[in-house]
Amino acid sequence: MFLALPLLMWLGYKEARNEYIQPQAMVVLGGSTKRLEREKFTANFARQHPNLPIWISGGSPPIYTQKVFIKAGVDPKRLHLDYEAVDTVTNFTTLVDDLQARGIKSVYLITSDYHMRRASVIGDIVLGSRGIEFKTVPVPSEQPSEPLRKSIRDGVRALVWVATGYTGADDKNKQSVNH
Repeated sequence: MFLALPLLMWLGYKEARNEYIQPQAMVVLGGSTKRLEREKFTANFARQHPNLPIWISGGSPPIYTQKVFIKAGVDPKRLHLDYEAVDTVTNFTTLVDDLQARGIKSVYLITSDYHMRRASVIGDIVLGSRGIEFKTVPVPSEQPSEPLRKSIRDGVRALVWVATGYTGADDKNKQSVNH
């Protein structure tokens, strides 16, 4: 119990701090290339936040993604499309240095609700390593949450990346350019 107290205090502090943070950008973890659910959700969300740039990592091909945003009335010039990532860890590691270089200190993190726990663990580590905070914006789905073991596995991979620059990705062993 004594060891849990610092963790609970940290989580409470983080939650309270998130209430006052104004995100400067959106980071979307691309999803299914068939239904474009995350992209459609984000396009609607982007209309409520017209001055924020949008980073989309992975997902549908650029032409489909751009059509979704244009149809929603969102200027495609706001989009920063990144297709370097091969998994959730590299969704973060391929973008974090660009976000930091642009002086971005806080983002909305958008992904499916069933994927948010794992994305948050990785985001805490990778974005946090560059001093970037995030507010979660879950995209509703009907899928159950991913198994906890995936969050643990990818949390460890994110820690390894912070320490070494190695992501452990299956494809091309993606690494951060500036790490």
